Amino acid sequence: MIGKQAPEFDSEAYVNGEFKRVKLSDYKGKWLVFFFYPADFTFVCPTELEGFADDYEKFKDKDAEIVAASVDSAYVHKAWAESDKRIAKVNFPILADRLGTISKAYGVYNDESGNAHRGLFIINPDGIVKYMVVTDDNVGRSTDETLRVLSALQTGGLCGVNWKEGQKTLN
Repeated sequence: MIGKQAPEFDSEAYVNGEFKRVKLSDYKGKWLVFFFYPADFTFVCPTELEGFADDYEKFKDKDAEIVAASVDSAYVHKAWAESDKRIAKVNFPILADRLGTISKAYGVYNDESGNAHRGLFIINPDGIVKYMVVTDDNVGRSTDETLRVLSALQTGGLCGVNWKEGQKTLN
């Protein structure tokens, strides 16, 4: 999937108290951090959504948007936001992937549970997948590492191990 066009998605989402259609093409010309999580009303998932919500402005400062997705419906996303103050902070779209179509297209659908694995994709402004990571369901992702990788990709250069923003790239 790396270096290839990201699979299109077009789905209902819960965004800032409203239901909206959201599609990949809405983000053409911007960097996109697109991540999947297993399910609403769970233990690790709200920590991730809260973390990305807390750092959302840092991503926007890098001309990046965030979209999350799970196999729950947009109505379940709404109920979760109304009952959990961590999710109420989320001001980026949370896609509904009820049939797992989007999860399957991105290769993160878990046939055993019917949920998505924790998959994260960084998609460049041309819609090309530049980074992906899929983890076990019990391990949350790091927003700091996601920001580091986004910054590295945006340099267009070669970034060595543990490269940090502001450091030189390799020649």
